[in-house]
Amino acid sequence: MPTVFRYHFQQSFSVSAREAYDWCTDFGPQDHALMGDASAKRKVTRVAESTLILSETFKTAKGDVEKQKIVELYPDKLSWNSTHLTGPNKYSQFLYEISADGEGSSHLDFEGLHLDYEKENLSKLQVKALADKLCKDDSDAWKPLAKAMAKDLAKT
Repeated sequence: MPTVFRYHFQQSFSVSAREAYDWCTDFGPQDHALMGDASAKRKVTRVAESTLILSETFKTAKGDVEKQKIVELYPDKLSWNSTHLTGPNKYSQFLYEISADGEGSSHLDFEGLHLDYEKENLSKLQVKALADKLCKDDSDAWKPLAKAMAKDLAKT
């Protein structure tokens, strides 16, 4: 039985909520360069108007990791979810929602449900510590994305 880690954070953006949503959900094979892994590969398959399958391969110290995620887009709510179908964190689910903070600014509300199949029999304190680390790592990953978004959208 996997260990469940739940966590959340917010990330501010210096663009409108609609611009942020459109930028975040414009999935493409080059996205991993922004996330710090230029060697990663991504294939995007649209299975319905608002449903995508992302097939990704990453290099790690333990070798290549392959995973598939199903992403469901909710453009009217400026939200989307991503559920891992395969890979080391199978069935983990991440919810994203963009909200306006004013004209030209917005923020992301992120909710993570991370399932780990290798960590078992952890104390509540250990689970909290690992959830806090996942939260920090994911939150830190969004900081350069927010900068890249502002830079990309300033060009248009």
